[in-house]
Amino acid sequence: MPRALWLLVIGMMANVMGSSFLWPLNTIYIHEHLGKSLTVAGVVLMLNSAASVIGNLVGGVLFDRIGGYKSIMTGIIITLVAVVTLMFFHGWPIYIYLLILIGFGSGIVFPATYALAGTVWPEGGRKAFNAIYVAQNIGVAAGASLGGIVASISFQYIFLANAALYAVFFLIAFFGFRNINGVHVNSMLDQTAAVKHPQKFTALVTLCIGYLLCWVGYVQWSTTISSHTQTLNIPLNQYSLLWTVNGVLIVCAQPVLSQFVKHVAKTIKQQMLIGYMIFIVSFLVAANAEHFIGFLIAMIILTIGEMLVWPAVPTIADSLAPKGRQGFYQGFVNSTATGGKMIGPLLGGFIADYYNINFLFMVIISLLIIGIFTTILYDKKLKPTVENAAART
Repeated sequence: MPRALWLLVIGMMANVMGSSFLWPLNTIYIHEHLGKSLTVAGVVLMLNSAASVIGNLVGGVLFDRIGGYKSIMTGIIITLVAVVTLMFFHGWPIYIYLLILIGFGSGIVFPATYALAGTVWPEGGRKAFNAIYVAQNIGVAAGASLGGIVASISFQYIFLANAALYAVFFLIAFFGFRNINGVHVNSMLDQTAAVKHPQKFTALVTLCIGYLLCWVGYVQWSTTISSHTQTLNIPLNQYSLLWTVNGVLIVCAQPVLSQFVKHVAKTIKQQMLIGYMIFIVSFLVAANAEHFIGFLIAMIILTIGEMLVWPAVPTIADSLAPKGRQGFYQGFVNSTATGGKMIGPLLGGFIADYYNINFLFMVIISLLIIGIFTTILYDKKLKPTVENAAART
């Protein structure tokens, strides 16, 4: 990887590690420390996700207009102001407003970072986006693990650690990203190119329909499935171990994944289709699991599918984007994922409450089958040259 991409990877790791100190504990803090109901906590987290969706779209547009460095710095500064304020003021209702601001600011950063990764190593194809994806997961694993330890001492230290890591991210971006701007400012020619190729955006929307549905299923593991494991008397520490396995696999299984991609799933489209089918197998295993070992096997299978699908979508978006629209396309992809995270807990909770968990698994598998069809169809109307570009690994 080029040096510029390494800087982006390190920055993303610090960014996600900082946010991971807080987001897993939001519900606990709102419910137990602020004395609000779980329903209120759910609404607050939904507002945070909605702000992130808007931030994703804004971040993508900013990348296209003012470049990667300025876009990322804008998002970091907004988030840093919010998390520093949170150190001193974390009562009700200011906690809501600051979480919304954090969602918006961090939302700007993600599509700009992905778009910048694609511009600094265009010949890397999937590898550039996979590197950012792995960095995110290292940050999540480290931040969530350390966050639990810090919170057991004092929640005040959670806010402090969150702010400190965002300050580190600010410094990395301020000094490290300045010379890797990757500007793609829209010109009249770029705008005309985007208008002349509406089929590219139609392809992206088609692809992202399946991507959103896949995320709706994936987030059930941290919501309804986690509750389901408790009804089966699986200890909470064992459930937490599932996510540890998820993070370790994502980092350690990369060499195996590279060989699989090289020899079996040779195009991005094949990787996605195989990934969706692996997702379906994981939910079939989880639906029939009654003990921890069953959920562990399902999580391992799920992680393999995730490693194939998650980096593939931004790779395809980068190949589809007309010149000067890379940021907007990455913003659309990120907002789709965030939308799935926002819809998933609400839909899953409703089905689990009013029907049963087995019916929920059937619904998830049905959504994944729809995702397979959208992946098959998304590039049917594209020219062969675009298809070839989207297939690079």
